[in-house]
Amino acid sequence: MNKPCSAPRTEKEFNLADESATVTFGNKLANIVKNELNHGIVVYLNGDLGTGKTTLTRGFVQGLGHKGNVKSPTYTLVEPYDLGEWQVYHFDLYRLADPEELEYMGIRDYFGAQSNCFIEWPEKGAGLLANADVTINIEYQGEQRKLTISSHTTIGHKLLLGLTE
Repeated sequence: MNKPCSAPRTEKEFNLADESATVTFGNKLANIVKNELNHGIVVYLNGDLGTGKTTLTRGFVQGLGHKGNVKSPTYTLVEPYDLGEWQVYHFDLYRLADPEELEYMGIRDYFGAQSNCFIEWPEKGAGLLANADVTINIEYQGEQRKLTISSHTTIGHKLLLGLTE
């Protein structure tokens, strides 16, 4: 599991012009994970419906080599992507009725060194999820989106250091 950050918490903001910029940003995250960190990450995604949480995740999954569709797991809770040495698990807990459902699906088995977990609506799984390496808050800014990324672990801190606007 991920360990708390001994480095000071880091926060960065990014403005994304459109959907394409959001996908590109997800690609950048994937490139840092595979080329610099060589370790999976846990990302908590916060934002209103339609702000681009799934779009960002799609960019990440495609950045690791996935060629097919990346859809929101709103009704399935999780969409897995096995990409050779990497796994990506996209969780959408919006419709989660009871956190105990996560126990039944073996939630702890999803978190590992080569696993990248993107979790929408993480507050619904409080107490059962691995700690986030980073939290990404996405909000509307007119037609654009503003991302605020906060690191919570050493891995998250290194991820943010790899990001430039």
